[in-house]
Amino acid sequence: MQAILGVIFHFIGGFASGSFYIPYKKVKGWSWETYWLVGGLFSWLIVPPLAAWMTIPGFEEIIRNTASSTLFLTYFFGVLWGIGGLTYGLGVRYLGVSLGSSIILGLCMVFGALIPAIYYEFNPSEGKDTMGMLMGTPWGLTIMLGLLVCILGIVICGRAGVKKEKELVAAGISDPSNTEFKFGIGLLVSIVSGVLSACFNFGLEAGKPMAVVANEAWKALHPGEGEFLYQNNVTYVVVLWGGLTTNLVWCLLLNARNKTFGDYTNPKVPRLANIIFCALAGTTWFLQFFFYGMGESKLGNGPSSWILHMAFIILVANSWGLILKEWKGVSSATRRTVVLGIITIILSVLVVGYGNSIR
Repeated sequence: MQAILGVIFHFIGGFASGSFYIPYKKVKGWSWETYWLVGGLFSWLIVPPLAAWMTIPGFEEIIRNTASSTLFLTYFFGVLWGIGGLTYGLGVRYLGVSLGSSIILGLCMVFGALIPAIYYEFNPSEGKDTMGMLMGTPWGLTIMLGLLVCILGIVICGRAGVKKEKELVAAGISDPSNTEFKFGIGLLVSIVSGVLSACFNFGLEAGKPMAVVANEAWKALHPGEGEFLYQNNVTYVVVLWGGLTTNLVWCLLLNARNKTFGDYTNPKVPRLANIIFCALAGTTWFLQFFFYGMGESKLGNGPSSWILHMAFIILVANSWGLILKEWKGVSSATRRTVVLGIITIILSVLVVGYGNSIR
């Protein structure tokens, strides 16, 4: 039952992550850097401490009493994660949306799942999954099989994306001049983005002492009720300070370069409506981690949680692509390919879920 609840929570988080960008499509008259920053203020600065305040009494005291080295490392991984998110755009620019997204998310999933396990193999810590556990136990091997199946699904979806772009260009539906396909540099940037994007998971690991304090305080007040669902909410506050730093600097630089500071005060655009849509997008974006923390409390912050989180994001994002008819105008063979990729990712989720159930 715990494994089932964990999978459900990760699905809700993946749904939030795969859906958050939709409200941004309703923003009118603002440049990307303007609405990304306004939405990001809700994602990284406003909503995280609000969620922590609602779920963890005295979360500010937990942060104040945490060792400075722990806070710095947690924040530092947040900064690196923010850079990974920004380089995501370069990967998409040089590889195309479908291929770039699939490669980056796939690498992020692999690195985020395996690097902590490799680290704890050489630096053992109680309650942490090691590479030896993954490769030497039935449940670990099942989770690794699920990882391989998910990578296969990503490759299939990426293949469908490449076929889609070629077919639309051949039909004259898209403009080839808008694409700067450079596989070599695109792959390099995607690797950098995949590694740095996985730093969010590393930030959670670095900030685990804060979550442990929150969990112990919960157990003292609720003996016998299991793990605290919201223990990671205090860690998110610090990790997302790092993400805020990176994105704030970059968006302000773009505002200066593109002369778009006037967006914030332009009376000719529906500013209130824009702020509401940005707030909705930013809050939805944060909910992915809110529910990730709940899923992690049921499954543990090991490879399985990260694999499920990334798999559901890819699954939901591709499903939205089908619902919003982003695959309109392509051949039935290409549509069948992307559906096959989605089904394969669903299968990987079932495999990982089963691996946790036999743990």
